[in-house]
Amino acid sequence: MAVPTKTGKAASPPLSARIGRYFREVRSELRKVAWPSRQELVTYTVVVLASVAVVAVFLGVVDVVVSELLTLIGALGR
Repeated sequence: MAVPTKTGKAASPPLSARIGRYFREVRSELRKVAWPSRQELVTYTVVVLASVAVVAVFLGVVDVVVSELLTLIGALGR
């Protein structure tokens, strides 16, 4: 903990000490993480890729439909 100086402001530790403390705390937090197993990771990856593919196809279809409707509306206005 920082100790107040004569001016009333706390003196900050040197940069190297702060960097070292940061990496120690990061390492400590990473040890607390519940990492997925390989099978869970593969399953989650497949689910994400399938979801992205479904959304991409849906947006593609919506894009084509809207483009055709706008082309039709444009043709009617001529």
